Amino acid sequence: MLRSPALSSGLAMSILVAAVLLARPSPASGAVRSSEGHRVLLGVCDWTIGKTGDPAALGLAGSLGCDGVQVSLVPKGDSLALLDPALRRAYLEACERTGVAIASFAVGDLNEVPLKSDPRAERWLAEGIDIAAAMRVKVILVPFFGKGDLKGDAAGVDAAVAALKRLALKAEAKGVVLALENWLSAGDNIAILERVGSPAVRLYYDVANSQDAGHPILDEIRRLKGLIVEFHAKDTKDLYGKGSIDFPSVRAAIEDIGYNGWLVMEGTKMPLGLEASVRYDADYLKALFGTGAR
Repeated sequence: MLRSPALSSGLAMSILVAAVLLARPSPASGAVRSSEGHRVLLGVCDWTIGKTGDPAALGLAGSLGCDGVQVSLVPKGDSLALLDPALRRAYLEACERTGVAIASFAVGDLNEVPLKSDPRAERWLAEGIDIAAAMRVKVILVPFFGKGDLKGDAAGVDAAVAALKRLALKAEAKGVVLALENWLSAGDNIAILERVGSPAVRLYYDVANSQDAGHPILDEIRRLKGLIVEFHAKDTKDLYGKGSIDFPSVRAAIEDIGYNGWLVMEGTKMPLGLEASVRYDADYLKALFGTGAR
């Protein structure tokens, strides 16, 4: 059955997700803007540029033409490193110094320490919500790959839903959204969101992952209108515009759903070397979506 993206908590979802999208940072460089006026900020994952959990990612990203960075929430012992006020201060000072924003957070270690089966994952996400609220970052990417994969794992989905329900109470109170990324179809993800029943749990959409999983990404993007809070731009075959992702059609789908927010590059192919490849991809997206100032 095709379920409405509005879900039963439609009003609450609209208020919180609207707040997330309207609270996007405004980097000094300015955002790229499509001809239809949709505002898209260009970001890059810190792990893509070899700076996982390192405030130096902000300066490097800016030099490569990006407006922001998706920052890794890295565990240090039993807790997240960014619980340290000094490290948080280092990130905020780097943002101020470079004019590059923190687009969102991500807890990549959940691919090895799954939310569906390891209590450390839920604790890290609870800590991450506190960190995000303290640093005024609105989105935390919650991945379900590797050991955390939910595909064909009904028991795992049940366990993940139970954990997300518990976390959602705190996330709602703090104004933070947990954004799920996985191999599942749009329909399966909508079913999970309905079960969780919270506006603080939404979706992170990676165009390459979903296409590689066999999903019709243009249809899915349109079907998931109002449920996607952030996008990964990625091509697992080549540089952007040369590989398997039809980015002009992706742009059209993003515009159709009225999305305004971050498009975060997670490039996996570096034929020109890291810095030149990231700059190439950033320049490609700027030319496609509009004109950036960096």
